[in-house]
Amino acid sequence: MASVTDSALYDIPSDLLEIRDMVRTIAQEQIAPRAAEIDAKGEYPADIRKILAENDILGLPFAEQYGGTGTGTLMLQMAVEEIAKADAACALILMVQELGSLPIQLFGSDHLKDKWLPRFASGEMSPAFALSEAEAGSDPASMRTVAVQDGDEWVINGTKNWITNAGIADAYVVFAVTDRENRRVTAFLVEADRPGFSIGGYEHKLGIKGSPTGSPVMEDVRVPQENVIGEVGRGMRVALGTLERTRLGAAAQAVGIAQGATDYANQYAKERLAFGKPINTLQGLQFKLADMETGTAAARELVYKACALADRPERPADLNKWTSMAKLFASDNAMRVTVEAVQVLGGSGYVTDYPVERMMRDAKITQIYEGTNEIQRVVIARHMAG
Repeated sequence: MASVTDSALYDIPSDLLEIRDMVRTIAQEQIAPRAAEIDAKGEYPADIRKILAENDILGLPFAEQYGGTGTGTLMLQMAVEEIAKADAACALILMVQELGSLPIQLFGSDHLKDKWLPRFASGEMSPAFALSEAEAGSDPASMRTVAVQDGDEWVINGTKNWITNAGIADAYVVFAVTDRENRRVTAFLVEADRPGFSIGGYEHKLGIKGSPTGSPVMEDVRVPQENVIGEVGRGMRVALGTLERTRLGAAAQAVGIAQGATDYANQYAKERLAFGKPINTLQGLQFKLADMETGTAAARELVYKACALADRPERPADLNKWTSMAKLFASDNAMRVTVEAVQVLGGSGYVTDYPVERMMRDAKITQIYEGTNEIQRVVIARHMAG
């Protein structure tokens, strides 16, 4: 099926289109056949991660000087979209490669950049982003994890929740309170092999079961001063500056899920017979499929627009609004589309023999993580209020 991205509207360079097509081929030929098994077993697909690393796909979030492709945000999210069409959990492998490293890219010292970014870009190591806590999800300033300075080291104590890549990551960007009186937070890089660091447990989830989500625990974990990311006491700047960009990953993932569900439902409707003819000749289903395709095309337009703004050399003043709108619209659309895809397939849509029930379960998280859609509406409204 022709994609809107084939149009000259975006003026995407041919070399980037070649990368997109390469990712698409890998996704359809090597990831899609594994998707049902990954979901059923709930196991991390290390084999898929190896394929992504070997084909430099894990280098997409990084500049060339650190061994990355240097191809920018739009290319990265096009790749996320293509992988998510096949399997949303596998798309998270690439998404978290950006999420866990972007704090270092945007705010880290040259030492941290030189030490870690090449190893992330090559796929040798994997990062994670540890902000949320049980009592501090949408209100991260309420976090209870603390870090106390002891000479030239920091001692961190606390537990994080709902952290993607838990138990897989080699290093975690951990946010901890360093000044309780003034509600000041600092970001730290915490290596997974530091004494006192462990994973307290894992979540049993509705969807994206092939991506482990767990609770990193820090008990008197010591990190050197050089592991501070950005300025002491300015950790929320690091968190918000990162999420402003990485919510585009959730948006692109949502577009991919929606397009995958639309494509499957459309093909099914061509082949499924009822009343002696294909069900795609029935107007009730034609309208569903038309709305699914239209909503997903509109979501893609908004995501690509926001990505193009993020790629500008100078950060646009309203970038936050655009990335929030993209994430909000794309994720709400993904939920609508996947529910409709299940309906198009009828009873077949409700069983695991067909992929749309998995796509529906996977779509839900895109409305929640990288900032809930309620928070995105607050961000958008604040920009509108001036």
